[in-house]
Amino acid sequence: MTAPAASGPADLIIMGCTALVHDSAERVGFATDTAIVVRDGVIADVTTTGAVAHLEAVERVDARGQAALPGLVNCHTHSPMVALRGIAEDLPVEEWFNDYVWPIESNLQERDVELGARLACAEMIRGGVTTFADHYFAMDTVADVVAGTGLRASLGQAYFSSQGPEGREASLDFALRRAGSADGRVTTCLAPHAPYTVDEADLAATAELAREHGLLVHLHAAESRAQTEHSIERHGATPIEILHRAGLLDVDVLIAHGTGIVERDLPVLAGATGRVGVASAPRGYLKFAWDPTPVRALADLGIPVGLATDGAASNNSLDVWEAMALTALVQKSTTGDPRWLTSRQALHHATLQSARAVGLGDAIGSIAVGRRADLILVDLTGPHTQPVHDLAATLVHSARSGDVRTTVVDGRVLMRDRELLTVDVAAVVAELGERMPALVERGHGKRIQEYDG
Repeated sequence: MTAPAASGPADLIIMGCTALVHDSAERVGFATDTAIVVRDGVIADVTTTGAVAHLEAVERVDARGQAALPGLVNCHTHSPMVALRGIAEDLPVEEWFNDYVWPIESNLQERDVELGARLACAEMIRGGVTTFADHYFAMDTVADVVAGTGLRASLGQAYFSSQGPEGREASLDFALRRAGSADGRVTTCLAPHAPYTVDEADLAATAELAREHGLLVHLHAAESRAQTEHSIERHGATPIEILHRAGLLDVDVLIAHGTGIVERDLPVLAGATGRVGVASAPRGYLKFAWDPTPVRALADLGIPVGLATDGAASNNSLDVWEAMALTALVQKSTTGDPRWLTSRQALHHATLQSARAVGLGDAIGSIAVGRRADLILVDLTGPHTQPVHDLAATLVHSARSGDVRTTVVDGRVLMRDRELLTVDVAAVVAELGERMPALVERGHGKRIQEYDG
C-alpha cells in the first residue's frame, strides 16, 4: 500500500480515519487508523497514522471518528435543471416533458445554465459527490463552472435529430475542444438525447464519430418499460437493439436509466464489443412509477451499474447517498431476496462501479496509491450512526449526505467541516430567484422537443 518515498512536504495528509478499501478481488473492506498522503493531486501513500507522524505536510486533517471514502460519482444528471426543482410534480412523464420541462427549457439562457450548474455543484460537493456526468445544453458554460468549483466531470452537449446535422456537429465540437480542460478534470463525450428523439441514421453517425475520436457516448435509452414497448411497435426493435444496429454497442457507451431493459436485450448487451455502463437513478423511477434498473441481470453480464440522480427537476435532489440506499432497498424488494444488494455491494456500486460506468475506472473510485485524490470524510459520531456494528450498513442505511464533513478533489479541499470553499450559494440563489419568472414562463407555446417516447 506504500509508494516510494518522496522528497518535500506532502500537500495533504488525512490522519486517523477508517478508510474504505478494496482487496485484490475488489471486495469492500475497512482499514482503521489509516493515513492518506496526497501529493500533486494523487494518492501517494495509504498507511497508518503512526507512520506519518513526522512527515511534513502543507495541510493535515484530523479525521478521527470519520470514515474516508472515494468521492461519490453521479453517473447521470442534468446539473442546470436544479433551477426547475419541484416545477412539475406527480405527473406522468409525457405530461412532465410536454407541458412543463420542454416549454420551460425553450426559455433557457446561458446565465440560467451557469447559475443552475453552480448551485448543483454546491449541492453535490456538500453531498460528497466529486465527479458527475452531465448531459445538457450550453455545456461550455457548465465546463467553466466545473473549472471554477473544482469538481471533476464528464460532459456532453445534448442534441436531437430535429436540430439537423448541426446538433451532432456541435456535440462533437464541444467534446474535442473541452476534453482535458479544468486542469484535466473535464472529460467529454458525445451526447445524443435518446433513440426516440435521435433517429437511427444519426445514432449510426454518432457511433462512427465516437470510434474515430475515441469518445464515450452518453445517452438515454430504455428509460422505461413503456418506451421499450413503443419502440418494438414502431421499429420492431427494443431501444437496446436499436443501439446495437446503429453500432453504439461497439463503442464505449453510458446508458442512462435502462429500466426498460428486457430479457431479449441481455444477449445483445452480452455481445457488445465496446465498454457498456448503465447509470441508475432509483428515486426518479419511484416518482414516475417505473420499474427499477435490472441491476442483478446487468451484474451477471459484468456490466457496471453506476449510481445517479438524473436532473433535480425529476428527482428533486442530487443526493447520490440516497441513490445508494435506495438501490440496496429497491433491489431487495424487486428480487424478493434480502441478500441482494448487500451494503458492501451498494458501496461497490457507489465507488468503483460508478467510476467505471463513466469511463474513469483507472483514475478514481478507490483509495489506492496512484489514484486521483478524490476523497470524502464522513462523520460517524452522530446519534443516528451509533453504535457501529457493521460499518458498511451504517454508511449505506444510517449515514446521510449531510454527514459528509470534508470533500477533496484532486487533492484540493472543496469543503472543510461543512463549509463550502468554492461556491457562494447565497449569491447564486439570489440571482437565480430574480430570473425565475422569465425562466418558468410557458405562455409562449414553444417546446424544444416533443415527447412521444
